[in-house]
Amino acid sequence: QVQLVESGGGLVQAGDSLRLSCINSGRTFLWSPMGWFRQAPGTEREFVAAISKTGSNTYYSDSVKGRFTISRDNAKNTVYLQANSLKPEDTATYYCAAARGTVVPTRRDDYDYWGQGTQVTVSS
Repeated sequence: QVQLVESGGGLVQAGDSLRLSCINSGRTFLWSPMGWFRQAPGTEREFVAAISKTGSNTYYSDSVKGRFTISRDNAKNTVYLQANSLKPEDTATYYCAAARGTVVPTRRDDYDYWGQGTQVTVSS
């Protein structure tokens, strides 16, 4: 059983930073590629970042590359998303996701488990 719980969202001003956390309570964490997605009202859920099971490979959407950093601590079963230089267009609910297998997906449909999300609101 995999349960993902996100935290760290909030209301910030443009230019501020946030660190989102996602705890994976399942035994599969050590071999699960993990990802972050986000969804703003009226839009599709979009890929933000992903990380391989060892943390050696990371992937980012063009919209966050250079500002966001994904990392993981396998000892704590936790994946992080450090979001710097936040912009109003980053406002969304951010979701953590886990995938079976070893390939790191960037498509939403290739993830098998999802958290409930944490809200990030960036004011201008």
